[in-house]
Amino acid sequence: MNKNDGDNRDDHPSAHPLKGSNLTTVRGVNERLILHLVRGHESLTKADATRLTGLSPNAVSVIFRALEADGLLVRGAPIRGRIGQPSVPMMLSPEARHYVGLKIGRRTFDLVIVNFVGEVLARRTEPHAYPTPAATLRFVQEQLTPLLSSAGRSWNDIAAMNVAMPFELWSWAADFGAPQQEMDAWRRFDPMADFKAIVPWPITVENDGNAACRAELVFGPPVAAQDLVYFFVGSFIGGGVVLNGSVFPGRSGNSGGFGPLRVPDEHGGDRLVDHASLVVLERMVADHGGDPLRDLHPEADEWDAVESCVQTWISRAGRSLAHAIISSLAVIDFQAVVIDGAFPPAIRTRLVGEVERQLERLDMQGVHRPELKPGHFGSIARALGAAAFQISTEYMIDQNTLLRQSPSTQSLPL
Repeated sequence: MNKNDGDNRDDHPSAHPLKGSNLTTVRGVNERLILHLVRGHESLTKADATRLTGLSPNAVSVIFRALEADGLLVRGAPIRGRIGQPSVPMMLSPEARHYVGLKIGRRTFDLVIVNFVGEVLARRTEPHAYPTPAATLRFVQEQLTPLLSSAGRSWNDIAAMNVAMPFELWSWAADFGAPQQEMDAWRRFDPMADFKAIVPWPITVENDGNAACRAELVFGPPVAAQDLVYFFVGSFIGGGVVLNGSVFPGRSGNSGGFGPLRVPDEHGGDRLVDHASLVVLERMVADHGGDPLRDLHPEADEWDAVESCVQTWISRAGRSLAHAIISSLAVIDFQAVVIDGAFPPAIRTRLVGEVERQLERLDMQGVHRPELKPGHFGSIARALGAAAFQISTEYMIDQNTLLRQSPSTQSLPL
């Protein structure tokens, strides 16, 4: 993925540089730190890594050799033209690991195979009126073998399978016209156990909004903001919270569940999901005689056939998102806001522009205006973020986890 359109983290005045330790007992943390920085900068020389981490040149050399031996890093072309020996940049090896990501969506299934640098090697999608556990298992069973074949990979090449899905799907049956009895089957569905019966890999499950946010953080261009809020506009609306440069899922894994946020002065409901979700646009299109599945395809270049509905929805969603952003800023002083969704890039650009205009009109006294940015992955973000889970948790630094595990931050006995 292209990362050259973002700010360099270490050059930004608000960045909090990550530092390592020369103690051999935390070598694992230092290795993660090097991999984290290489991912953010695309390549690092030994001198770069020494400067950024505070580690000794010898410690960096040892880590580079170990990561290269493990197949996680590869050498780039030597940098010549400087005094002394040429510097050799180290880069992530795309072939180091491969992951399967599955998105269980309210309108589509999405299955991908992704390599270590975020390249999508193969993808399968399937639309549906509403998801059921039986349909999900059938989709995976039918599509996994051809997916592997398309990617040129075997079952043994896959390190893990990760699932992104909305939590408590049964709670939203009425909102998207699904039979409650069929949706109640999700109450008895155990993704980790049920998928384990058909695939041999480790399996994790994550909220789909957090997964989309993770894709942006792991595979998107580098961002200087350490704290940001991410909105993903899908059939419903959710997202994620980034604190200290890492996705913060919360105790229940549902941070960024923005749908219930209250918005004022809108007819048709007082929740963000009542105005800014794509279900709202689907209903508008259907009421005007259109076919939402045909006219609102997320991979289309535009939604010209239903432009009048799209423009009305963008205005309504933009107002509601602006109110939600201000509410979020009242809780945490986010530096940036990222907006993405299951729509064409042109729609995303228009929505972000409308949110900017609405923020200009609203009273922001008491909060600081954040930088507003579009996301980069659109409809594939949730499946891509699912595939990124192992990378994020095993090969990157999570400062929130480190802080919680630090002896100085442990709860004292009362």
